[in-house]
Amino acid sequence: MILYEYPFNERVRTYLRLEQLFARLAELMARSSPLDHHFAIQTIFEVMDVAARADMKSDVLKDIDRHRLQLNSYRGNPAISERVLDEVIGQLDACFAQLSGLAGKTGQSLTENDWLMAIRSRIGIPGGTCEFDLPAYFHWQHRPVQHRQADLQRWSQTLVPLAEAISLLMKMMRDSGSPHKVIAPGGQFQQNLPQGRTYQLLRLAIDPLLGLIPEISGNRLMLSVRLLRQGDDERLHPAPDDAAFELTLCI
Repeated sequence: MILYEYPFNERVRTYLRLEQLFARLAELMARSSPLDHHFAIQTIFEVMDVAARADMKSDVLKDIDRHRLQLNSYRGNPAISERVLDEVIGQLDACFAQLSGLAGKTGQSLTENDWLMAIRSRIGIPGGTCEFDLPAYFHWQHRPVQHRQADLQRWSQTLVPLAEAISLLMKMMRDSGSPHKVIAPGGQFQQNLPQGRTYQLLRLAIDPLLGLIPEISGNRLMLSVRLLRQGDDERLHPAPDDAAFELTLCI
């Protein structure tokens, strides 16, 4: 199944972007090629750009606190394991402490590294990090792989508290939904969302053998899915047939 996720607000949209960047960074850092490590550095800069919003850290801390209050309200409920509850609240407490302990915005300490900032100023220019532009960076790319990986680990440490907080919040959000199968008659599906309940994320899983691509739109009142298929002209065209997929709404 191919899983598509659609955020219902800007905050979750930012969380998904950061989650994707953190996953990419972890994969690139584990590799040994200088080219992979070049893109790892570029990804660190992208994380800094996305997380540079003034209220980013505040939003994450508020979400952690909201989950803590909600979970604490479940204490004494015989249907909920106190051990599991304590474990999850402990994870939230640890994320809150680590993130709130960081001074300034995520990655702010890296802006004091003149060597990295020289790369950052050139990396957005096509071909801007050639050896004649940044000879010191070219030299670094020829250092032993262990040296480069150690540097990347050191630079990325300042991003870890945000990465762990985003990972935990997104896991809790995804766990809040229950998947169910739906049919899109003629490739179109619409559903009114219940009033008084705010959904944060839509998850759509579809069989890749169908060759269908979902175009998702939605707001707090309704959601709409239009199924498309890529034609021989490489353009997307509406798929007129009935099709089934799995839908999950997360709060």
